[in-house]
Amino acid sequence: MWGAVIAVAAIIVLSLAGMPVFAQAYRAPRAADGHPDLNGIWQAVNTANWDIQDHSAEAGPMWELGAIGAIPPGQGVVEGNDIPYLPAAAAKKKQNFTNRRTQDPEAKCYMPGIPRANYMPYPFQIIQSPQGILFVYEYASSNRFVNMGKPIEAGSDTWMGTNNGHWEGETLVIDVTGLNGLAWFDRSGNFASDKLHVVERFTRVDPYHLNYEATIEDPSVFSKPWKISMPLYRHAEKNAQLLDFKCVEFAEELLYGQFKKK
Repeated sequence: MWGAVIAVAAIIVLSLAGMPVFAQAYRAPRAADGHPDLNGIWQAVNTANWDIQDHSAEAGPMWELGAIGAIPPGQGVVEGNDIPYLPAAAAKKKQNFTNRRTQDPEAKCYMPGIPRANYMPYPFQIIQSPQGILFVYEYASSNRFVNMGKPIEAGSDTWMGTNNGHWEGETLVIDVTGLNGLAWFDRSGNFASDKLHVVERFTRVDPYHLNYEATIEDPSVFSKPWKISMPLYRHAEKNAQLLDFKCVEFAEELLYGQFKKK
């Protein structure tokens, strides 16, 4: 009996040995330093810039634009769809939503901050080297440099923060501190303070996608850390490149119109 079982098992093993393996993990191409190659132009294809939580379609703050200014429906990118605001911060978020037409930093062409820069409706480029990794964003010509050497402390608070990176296997991990707390997470008024700490994870899962995760921590605004995640898509069209979106001139009336002489 046992001889028959062993014979059958041997036949199965030999049969499987000749079959292609489809379930094995993807191994990204290597960059010059031997780590996964993340170079390329990437973009989120979702509605997180409108609202990082689940949301229905509704009229936007620019009602004069009709359907052009409407908010598209979307599935959220927050794990569990819950943002654990402290009570006072939850009230501030509602106030931001009410005043979003003029108070959203995006409307003023300010730099988007982290993590919002990665899921705005504009592409961004990753330029990789062993010493550091440059992220260049089409929106407002924003950029940030990820230090891949000995970690450095933030010298001052900025829109895009101080970025220290390291590799964990196939994943680029970026620890972001020194953020100024002025950026919002979306057009719905979700926000954090200058105590914000973000840990990002970029993993290339196939030739045309990165998996992006960000853990958000800010004890002055949230009762506990929380996480967002989404795929990022690689631009593969011929001659893909970042174009200019220098939006300062578009925001001048909003920012300074009240000071014009009558």
